[in-house]
Amino acid sequence: MTTATPDSFSSGPPALVKTGPLAWVRKNLFNDWFNSLLTIIITAILGFGAYQMVIWAFTKAQWILIPNNIGLLMSGTYPSAEYWRIWTLLGIICTLAGLSWGVIARNLPRLFSPSVLVGLGVVCAFFVLFPPTRPSSAILLPMVAIVAATAWVGYGVGQKVPGLGKGLSLLWFLSYFAALWLIGGGLGLRNVVTNDWGGLTLTLFSAVSGIALCFPLGLLMALGRRSELPVVRWLSTAYIELVRGVPLVAFLFMGQVMIPLFLPEGARPDRVIRAIIALALFSAAYLAENVRAGLQAVPRGQQEAAASLGLNTPMTLGLIVLPQALKIAIPAIVGQFISLFQDTTLLAIVGLAELLGMGRSVLANPSYLGRYAEMYLFLGVIYWVFCYSMSLASRKLEEKLNTEH
Repeated sequence: MTTATPDSFSSGPPALVKTGPLAWVRKNLFNDWFNSLLTIIITAILGFGAYQMVIWAFTKAQWILIPNNIGLLMSGTYPSAEYWRIWTLLGIICTLAGLSWGVIARNLPRLFSPSVLVGLGVVCAFFVLFPPTRPSSAILLPMVAIVAATAWVGYGVGQKVPGLGKGLSLLWFLSYFAALWLIGGGLGLRNVVTNDWGGLTLTLFSAVSGIALCFPLGLLMALGRRSELPVVRWLSTAYIELVRGVPLVAFLFMGQVMIPLFLPEGARPDRVIRAIIALALFSAAYLAENVRAGLQAVPRGQQEAAASLGLNTPMTLGLIVLPQALKIAIPAIVGQFISLFQDTTLLAIVGLAELLGMGRSVLANPSYLGRYAEMYLFLGVIYWVFCYSMSLASRKLEEKLNTEH
């Protein structure tokens, strides 16, 4: 039997592992001749497409239809004299968003890393250079400054006040009612009927309201479907399967027609409220299945351990099972929220002029016939910004709640 001796091993220095963007590119994109050729071809195709897009956007596209109709796209037929209320609401949202950003990042060594500064610079440059946003850059740039300033405040205060996050959650909750007051009026402000709501304002209001309603309802349906009471389980299952078998368009029409039938005579909710209720009831069925998947992923031993400690069923669900289940289901839940936000484009079918519907109305103007590319590109950028923001927030929340590493 031979034994290894020190001379039988290589005495050279260990191989150096190169890191950095250049090393990553060499390893993943140019590691052999085939991948190198494929990378060059794909880069050339994408580069050519991007070049043509930039040339079209800055030389051929007629962006004048966006500045000329920015009021309609953002708030529909909302009175122009009351636009300050929309901008005030945007300022409140930017303030809360900046504070939340700072509080979430309070444990980082620094708030404004080079990548964050580059991102803020890109956003500012986009507002100034992109033709549709250039006329509103005098207002949009201060909004970016508000986000950055309040993020710095939240970063500093969050390190000294650990419980600031709970206060921010309450402020976000109250901001919804502040938005209702600012948009709808009352209590000293001129009343604006919902028929004048439209554009991005109506889209965001419908999406936020639908999310706020569908989440608790979907949670109850998920718990009901796993209930040990047969009646509760059967009713929850029947609701979920019935709703998931009906398209959203039909559900919106039924909401507009049938909801008043279940109310006292003479009571007829507003069209916007009926649409929000229909959106929430529809999305709750899908959300219930997402939450149920999270509940099934929690080991049964967790419940048995809670029972051995003397916890009753509500405390076991609220303190042990649901926190784990919701953490597991975060990607699916946020995906459903994004889907709900995109589903607001169907509100135009029931006569509500949301963002996409308002864009179609603008394109019906004979002065802007054929300008589909400019309009839909602008609307696509708006939808992408909000959907990506929700996706990014989801990933950051997952990282914050990750306790496995």
